[in-house]
Amino acid sequence: MALLERVSTLMRANLNDLIDRAEDPEKMIKQVILDMQNQLMQVKTQVAIAIADQHVLEKKQKENADKEAEWMRKAELAVDKKQDDLARAALERSMSYKQMAGSFDSLVADQKTEVDNLKSALHKLDQKLAEAESKSAMLIAQHRRSRALAKASDAQMVIGDKSKVATFERMKSKVRQAEAVSKAKAEMVSDNVEDRLAALEKEDEIEKLLKEIKARRAG
Repeated sequence: MALLERVSTLMRANLNDLIDRAEDPEKMIKQVILDMQNQLMQVKTQVAIAIADQHVLEKKQKENADKEAEWMRKAELAVDKKQDDLARAALERSMSYKQMAGSFDSLVADQKTEVDNLKSALHKLDQKLAEAESKSAMLIAQHRRSRALAKASDAQMVIGDKSKVATFERMKSKVRQAEAVSKAKAEMVSDNVEDRLAALEKEDEIEKLLKEIKARRAG
């Protein structure tokens, strides 16, 4: 789905790389945050629609199952009344609903998968947005400080005649900027503790359910 592809692109986007290429880093940061907020709202809307569609399909699935059971009961009644023709007709209707049950099962399963994918994308984008928002102020401050240092170095070069000192100061400014950017990059790509803990909890729950099933089957 195109929406999920756009979301994945945003989640993979390296904010620092975008800043490095931007003529106006502060404007770029604000635009990236705005894009992520817009995508988050779109995904939320798609999740709500997908869940609503799932409920509709599940309702239709139940109605189909009820119809199948109803016509089977009618066939049984006809048999009890020695009405074989009516029983055959009722069985034919019941079989048609039974055949449709497979289609409903497939549709519901596919819809559940779509809902799960959208929920996962929403969760990840929400986390990515929170991280980006928390880092944006720091990145803007780093950029402003780096720009100020660069201007100071340029001024020293203009008013002074010690070219080597000016060059050293300019290089020191770039090193500081590179260190700050590298640190920001490392923080933004660090492992998410909540995701890892959630994975452990899920694994424990699966093992627990597996043991319960084995215990029931053994009994």
